[in-house]
Amino acid sequence: MATTALLVLDLVGTFAFALNGALTALRTTRLDIVGVVTLGMITALGGGTIRDVFLDSLPPATFVDWRYLAVAAGGGLIAFVAGPYLERLNGTINVLDAAGLSLFAVTGALKALDLGFGPAQAVIVGTITGVGGGTLRDVLIRQVPSVLTSGLYAVPALVGATAVVVADLLGTRGPVASISAAALCCTIRMVGVHFDVHAPFPPVRTRRERE
Repeated sequence: MATTALLVLDLVGTFAFALNGALTALRTTRLDIVGVVTLGMITALGGGTIRDVFLDSLPPATFVDWRYLAVAAGGGLIAFVAGPYLERLNGTINVLDAAGLSLFAVTGALKALDLGFGPAQAVIVGTITGVGGGTLRDVLIRQVPSVLTSGLYAVPALVGATAVVVADLLGTRGPVASISAAALCCTIRMVGVHFDVHAPFPPVRTRRERE
């Protein structure tokens, strides 16, 4: 039952990431249907693919299970067809995106631990799993990755991955710990979205100070 629930949540997160990725492409670039759907799929599947390459777990899980590809392609296609209408549901999509980020960060870290990686490496892998797809998308459309410049995105993923790794070190690993870590990540992300909170920026220097 728990495995089925995690799979469903994983697919929901994949769908939300695909929607967000495709909508970002529609907002910032002029692409045809292939370009929009492709960017949606890269956003949804990129982080997990990078994770599996890092972990030497080949072929990547997203290409073994056809459901991931189908859900990601479906999300991108829906965004292409109904983009203007989906913009009105931006709040709901943000919630789903936060849930996907949380789940991917936690499952990425757990997979690294299962393969014998150390705690620090597992946290890094979990964070990359959560933010990797969006970073690839932004690079492809020639933008500075949003994870580096906007809102709380990488930080929640880092916190969620760290929480589940700490739970594993304390011997309390299990569904409750995983869900709690994902909930913590999701909450931080949504606080950032709602209150427009950003990670610290460097202090702005005047021209005279730079000289």
